[in-house]
Amino acid sequence: MLEIIHAAGWPIWLLIATSVIGLALIIERFLSLRASKIFPSRLPGQVLELLRQKNDNPEAVIRLAGNSPLGRILAEVLINRHESRHYRLAAVEDAGKDVAHRLNRHLPALGTVAVVAPLMGLFGTVVGMIEIFASYTPAGGDPAQLARGISIALYNTGFGIIIAIPALILHRYFRSRVDHFLHMMEREASSLNRLISREAE
Repeated sequence: MLEIIHAAGWPIWLLIATSVIGLALIIERFLSLRASKIFPSRLPGQVLELLRQKNDNPEAVIRLAGNSPLGRILAEVLINRHESRHYRLAAVEDAGKDVAHRLNRHLPALGTVAVVAPLMGLFGTVVGMIEIFASYTPAGGDPAQLARGISIALYNTGFGIIIAIPALILHRYFRSRVDHFLHMMEREASSLNRLISREAE
């Protein structure tokens, strides 16, 4: 591995740093976007039970809001249960925007890694081409410098593509996962809101 890094020249260190950042972002998003953490399956039933037992006191609602992003949305419905339907929907939408912002955290950075890595690989290719042209002199070419220039160009191009492909795939995956969670939260919030509206009639 050290031989490959040496053959790829100094531009490879930029790609290594980018790959470390990308890997850290991917691990963080995998841990943060677990279904059990974002959308606990038993939570909607527990909220309905709180509502039936008239046990939606401030302490219970605060615990619900801190439980998960879904809990934050459902707690907003309960907090505003005595307000008008229009006011309640506006409050839930505001809470939903805040939750969406938190769920999408670090995804732009991962998208940036996917875009920047091939450009860094291209930069390494340019450095390698400079080495190749520098190997030619009126007296003839230096085979060692020519081989080094080719190594720098090819290794950096390859590493840039290797980093970009999984970063792009996982960026799209995480975006679709967030969209799915937000859709499910909206559905649960709408169901709870309709139930509260029926009880108020």
